[in-house]
Amino acid sequence: MPASSALRRDDPASEPWPVETVEGAVESGVLLLCDHASNAVPPDLGDLGLPEAEFHRHIAYDIGAAGVTRALARRLGAPAVLTRFSRLIVDPNRGRDDPTLVMRLSDGAVIPGNARITEEEVQARIRRFYDPYDAAIASAIERALAAGHPPVVVTVHSFTPIWRGWPRPWHVGILWDADERFAKPLIEALRAEEGLVVGDNEPYDGALLGDTVDRHATRRGLASALIEIRQDLIAGAEGQEAWAERFARLLAPLAAQAERRQPAPQPTRTRERLRRR
Repeated sequence: MPASSALRRDDPASEPWPVETVEGAVESGVLLLCDHASNAVPPDLGDLGLPEAEFHRHIAYDIGAAGVTRALARRLGAPAVLTRFSRLIVDPNRGRDDPTLVMRLSDGAVIPGNARITEEEVQARIRRFYDPYDAAIASAIERALAAGHPPVVVTVHSFTPIWRGWPRPWHVGILWDADERFAKPLIEALRAEEGLVVGDNEPYDGALLGDTVDRHATRRGLASALIEIRQDLIAGAEGQEAWAERFARLLAPLAAQAERRQPAPQPTRTRERLRRR
């Protein structure tokens, strides 16, 4: 897959800014997020010492997730916030003190540009990339709350069909932390769909202290769910549109029910789990 440019790669956005926002109505009751939407690296960071092919693997971004997010936002008329930078720069779905915030080794690939990164350089990346994304999410939530529409926070990710030689059987998984009030009904709705293998906190557990759901939903008492779709199902536009159509049909009534519930602070589960890929 050839790169469109040294900066943008697969990201269709033209501006080298770390956040993409999609306007939408707070009345939709949903805020969509895509933590790993892009594989872009700005020119001053170069290629991080990696060959171009590595930027088209899951180590650089969640394949297909951005397309699903944009299509779902369009169908729901909901606001969305997406990254415009590769997770290889800094991972916004990690806590600030997480040792995998800046990955030095990912699925067998050494990232030379991260191997000897200093703490000062890490903090500079946080300020430049992580913080603007975090602030955009917080701003979108504040707008919804001010309008009297507490949003259901839905993050869209994708996972590899095979991990360490093991074929993953799920078509889709729903991850959740301490609050199951939205995630469980969504899992039930997906399992009612013909032919789907649906994971409940699979292929990963949803409890990760400091991740996007924890920072922006769990700590605020907002209903949430993290969607994981198998990458081979959404690698192309047709699959992305099909999954967006499915989730638009399922999410709208569930979000309307969740919005009627008052937010309640929730404790974060802290049990150990596998890192997300």
